[in-house]
Amino acid sequence: MHSMIAEDLLNQMIPPLKVSDTVGKAAKWLEEFHVGQLPVLDNRQYRGLVTEADLLDFERADNTGQLLEGLALGYANVHVQHDQHFYSIMEMAIQNKVQLVPVLNEAHEYMGVVTVSDTLAAFGQPPIAAGQGAVLVLSMEERDYSLATISRYVEENNAKILSAHVAQDEHDPYRIRLTLKVNTPSLTRIAATLERFGYAITAQFNGVGELGEDEQERYNALLKYLSL
Repeated sequence: MHSMIAEDLLNQMIPPLKVSDTVGKAAKWLEEFHVGQLPVLDNRQYRGLVTEADLLDFERADNTGQLLEGLALGYANVHVQHDQHFYSIMEMAIQNKVQLVPVLNEAHEYMGVVTVSDTLAAFGQPPIAAGQGAVLVLSMEERDYSLATISRYVEENNAKILSAHVAQDEHDPYRIRLTLKVNTPSLTRIAATLERFGYAITAQFNGVGELGEDEQERYNALLKYLSL
């Protein structure tokens, strides 16, 4: 069974950069590891992500010797704690349109990164590839949880639940998160039905189908991350 928390999904193949590293080294590593971002550390403290866009002006000016400590790094608040569940990583990645999410301990010290594809592997095969359906994450009070009831609402929209995972909400001990994989590419009708009956939807990852503008943007971004 795949692990579902951040510290067990760390990708050991993607290294962090240091503030004392150069722009040239950062550019080389971004290309070598086929990623759009890399974390930058000051000792063990996470400072932010350096991106290809951050380096363009320095490369054009042939100033690749510039140290990363001189860059205004973004994404300083884009990270998860080591014990957070995989859906928290997905939400963070989608909201910020990043390919990887740094993982920190309680002292804000860097532990590693988790990539979007690693996160989806924790749930199973990537669910948003063509023909493979979609993923829906619900939040609810424990007393409101009934998989049979939720399944009925899904089936009323001509779909079926392929798999389900229940986890405690790390932000609220009285609530749970239910992650569903369904066999339909579009979640629009299912989501509307569940919301009508009081279920809070915290994330949804659609497959191919008729999507709204915001959903289409998120879906396209995720496809780019996974190179699907």
